[in-house]
Amino acid sequence: MTLRWLPNAISLMRIAMIAPILMYIADERYGLALILFFIAGFSDGVDGFLAKRYDWHTRIGALLDPVADKLLVGGTFVTMVVVGLIPVWLAVLVVVRDVVIIGGATVYNFLIKPIEGEPTRISKLNTALQLLFVVFVLSRAGYNWPDQIAITIIGAGVVVTIVISGIDYVWSWARRARAQADQSSDAG
Repeated sequence: MTLRWLPNAISLMRIAMIAPILMYIADERYGLALILFFIAGFSDGVDGFLAKRYDWHTRIGALLDPVADKLLVGGTFVTMVVVGLIPVWLAVLVVVRDVVIIGGATVYNFLIKPIEGEPTRISKLNTALQLLFVVFVLSRAGYNWPDQIAITIIGAGVVVTIVISGIDYVWSWARRARAQADQSSDAG
């Protein structure tokens, strides 16, 4: 029996954890939210490791993993705005970047060719900084640690990598689309 299904099950578990995390944040139970968020973030690394290490890649997994990440991070940022932990503009940047990425990937997938779901290095850095930012904000809200300056520095890193990774995705999809169009015109 193969465990090829395990990374997908971990992604589904992460999706199932989103509602309790958001409810705990909304109820200002930051310690519980932090624990669940940490488990969800750790599970992201575990499912990626298993998929790569044992070649347990599936098409559904390539979709489930980023969807789980985007729902977790986006939902958490929006909920942190609602309870007054972060500014609205920061959550808007996070959500708009994700919408651009998902929208671009969908358009590319249906109009040009199926897209491989491999994130860029800057996108991975952005995701790591977003996760760290959430951990810091929830930790500060629940335990008054770390100092605000640490949150500000990580937040600045989030903003910079959002802009760079968003531009990088749009540029790389446009470049691939042009290359595909050139191949199609050369073949015709």
